[in-house]
Amino acid sequence: MGGRDQDRFPARRWPDWSFRRTRRQRVTTIAVNAAAVLGLTAQVAEIGHANHGGVRSGIAFAALGCYAAGYLYVLWSGPSASRRRRGTLVAAVFALGAVPAVVLGSPDYLTELTYAVALGLMLLPLRWSLPLGFATVAGQITWMALGTGHVTWSRPITLAGVTIALGTVFALIFTIGHLQAAREQVRNLAVTRERERVARDLHDILGHNLSTMSLKLGLARRILESPGSPEPALAEIRDLENLCHQSLSDVRATVSGYREVTLDTELAGARAALRAAGVRAELPGTAADVDPALRGVFGYVVREAVTNVLRHSDATRCQVRLGPGWVEVTDDGTATADAAPGHGLTGLTERLTAVSGALEHGRGPRGGFRVYAEVPA
Repeated sequence: MGGRDQDRFPARRWPDWSFRRTRRQRVTTIAVNAAAVLGLTAQVAEIGHANHGGVRSGIAFAALGCYAAGYLYVLWSGPSASRRRRGTLVAAVFALGAVPAVVLGSPDYLTELTYAVALGLMLLPLRWSLPLGFATVAGQITWMALGTGHVTWSRPITLAGVTIALGTVFALIFTIGHLQAAREQVRNLAVTRERERVARDLHDILGHNLSTMSLKLGLARRILESPGSPEPALAEIRDLENLCHQSLSDVRATVSGYREVTLDTELAGARAALRAAGVRAELPGTAADVDPALRGVFGYVVREAVTNVLRHSDATRCQVRLGPGWVEVTDDGTATADAAPGHGLTGLTERLTAVSGALEHGRGPRGGFRVYAEVPA
């Protein structure tokens, strides 16, 4: 409901009890308060022992019964009611609770309005419910002073104490309940983020490795289909075997959260994959110039950009350039120049955002496709 901070209980906000939605919680609340309503038996006994006449006592007993039933009903339905209906329900319970005092002409019986005050504190904003409780106290004191000239202070003090105590308790219950709901939401967000991380890492790993494996299989097939020694094909098959083992290890490490990507390793893998595809690779021999803190995320950039060259481009040349806080991958192909960003580039954007960096991709100044990532110093 209203309010900027959903974990606080400002006086202007309508209480939101949506965190107590389960039927079991509501039944437990009714059971506990049904026992609390037994406190009205003291007033019933007091009315019974007093000499108020049969008719007036009967009306008072009926009003108390309706008051108790109305209190439990509002506890059950009030938290989910609209604002206007909440006000109507609280007013009705207040009226029923005041009937014995009015019919019997005794302000002492207004003390039992503590149940109605509790409902007001539970369902109405504090800026309304607290004044309502204290107005009830003031009304009882005034009636006593004007009616009998004597104030039995124990009764209004009890009513005021209940108002203050219940106001504090309901505010704390509300705050704690919403903090628990917020903690559950944070837990769900953490699970979602972990799933996204695993999905993104698996896409990066398997996309690159499967593309490289496909190229090496094609190369081995062409070698075997041509006359000559099969030794180059066997070398490619041995590389495939090693790549399969590496992929399995990477998947296990990704799922467990211990996989680390290094820029030097990705440059070496990119060189081998581009060679197998027949693409001329212009790659730096080392990543020593790159900030060590950025070598991991830049390794993902090189991996994804080279994978896109292998899968979507007809390029004959691929160039990787590095700087302390930037990396650029360009090719001379045409197929990827106008392609819409897929999961891989989206994942790169998320990785760079996490380190306050930015990713650019699109047609290069000399044609082909360009991927540029930079993290400001």
